[in-house]
Amino acid sequence: MTTLDKSRTPVIVGTGQVTDTTSPPESARSPLQLMQEAAQLAAADSGAGAALLRSLDSITVIRLFSDTVPRFASPFGKLVNPPWSLATRLAAQQVTDLVYPPQGGDSPQVLLARACERIAQGESQAALIVGGEALRTELAARRAGLALQWGEDAPSLPDGLGGVKDMYTAEEEAHGMRSAIAMYGLIGQALRGAAGQSVDEYREASARLFARFAAVAKANPLATRRAGYTAEAIGTVTPDNPYVGFPFTKLMTASAFIDQSAAFIVVSEARADEMGIAQERRVYLHGSAAAHDEWFVSDRARLDQSPAMRLCADHALRQAACSLDEVSFLDIYSCFPSAVQIACKELGLSPDDPRGLTVTGGLPYFGGPGNNYVTHAIAEMVRRVRDQPGSFGLVMANGGLVTKEAVGLYSSKRPARPFERERASLIQDQIDRMPRQPLNHTPQGEAVIETCAVLHGKQGPERGVLFGKLVATGERFLANTTADPQTLIRLETSEALGMRGQVSRVGDINVFVPAL
Repeated sequence: MTTLDKSRTPVIVGTGQVTDTTSPPESARSPLQLMQEAAQLAAADSGAGAALLRSLDSITVIRLFSDTVPRFASPFGKLVNPPWSLATRLAAQQVTDLVYPPQGGDSPQVLLARACERIAQGESQAALIVGGEALRTELAARRAGLALQWGEDAPSLPDGLGGVKDMYTAEEEAHGMRSAIAMYGLIGQALRGAAGQSVDEYREASARLFARFAAVAKANPLATRRAGYTAEAIGTVTPDNPYVGFPFTKLMTASAFIDQSAAFIVVSEARADEMGIAQERRVYLHGSAAAHDEWFVSDRARLDQSPAMRLCADHALRQAACSLDEVSFLDIYSCFPSAVQIACKELGLSPDDPRGLTVTGGLPYFGGPGNNYVTHAIAEMVRRVRDQPGSFGLVMANGGLVTKEAVGLYSSKRPARPFERERASLIQDQIDRMPRQPLNHTPQGEAVIETCAVLHGKQGPERGVLFGKLVATGERFLANTTADPQTLIRLETSEALGMRGQVSRVGDINVFVPAL
């Protein structure tokens, strides 16, 4: 049996979470203050307290939503170097690795694997990964006309690990698809078509799926929506639960306007021993993998598949020497029903798996704090496997538009071999060899709808977006429908997949007109 070098064996020793649903905006915490509190809670959870924070040599702050999505840019100032600002407040004077990674819900899992790898290679002994959002407070402060001061200068910039990479093509943007609701709606409709479901059957299945998530949130004191919504409430369109984008209602989408923060601390076993951290606080990352599907949605040959999900899960389970049947706890990224449905399809999970598909309640009900939800999922998974020693928990993280996938396997069981992060090319090379879907940029003639979604505003349906196929050549194209109410309602109330019509170029976009 391999003898593990304790100075190179990474272990999670503390987690902390904060949720605030009540503080008025004039006294509520900023994202930086929330992260400071979550980090302090994580240190306290380890039993080592502030001494552990002072010993940190690495801090990663998950990218704020204000630095990710232009429409979420904060009016209250910018943190030039978030990990530096946090290190200053935590008195973590030994930190030399200040990381502010690219956007994506996969980033907490990916950055945990990076922290473990650095410990395994002798480059680090104690790392903090933390994120936080205060969009609830920001919205309330805007409405109240308050001028909050959340920004801070810094003497240097953080390591951006390559920085933000756009998730949309210019053509997708021109056709109004530059939004998660558009793309996840298109993916959801493709899943529906592949499953042979009617519009009503898919909506009802999505509502039943998320009712199980809502029930978990109801029992979670850290969740932001604890009403325990029924499937009927989630799936029924009402003034309080409108379509945000057909086929998904408001209660089927991530709840972004929340104040939440989470953190976890990973150290070497040697450092944990030095600090007297008890064995029952320790949880190990036994398996991990990360990869991305074809980067742009419109280039994917199949919208109802995610090779990255399947291959990452397979690799992480093999690395952990664990089968999916042996996993006790699951948390599947849940920004929209289609994200969970495609994961179930790729992993071979039933939507009503008796283990449940979330340990938190998911992004619509626990809360969807920008890029940072998975930090909460990991923190809760650590608690679950601590409470059931020797058990395994699987976290599946998703970034972008079913684009970037990352999987982690967790257990309190000490690993039998040294930690080894998967080679970046191991899975990616397989995916990159898969065929892409060519696009016709100026389609003309008879066509059919491949998949579609209807984007809604406050007054109802506003824009139909679709991927289509030319009948003559089978080439894919992007298009909008005409914006008249009758056409948009028809897309929502009749079977639109496979609907025939004519497509042509009108100005800078393609327009699809359904046949009568």
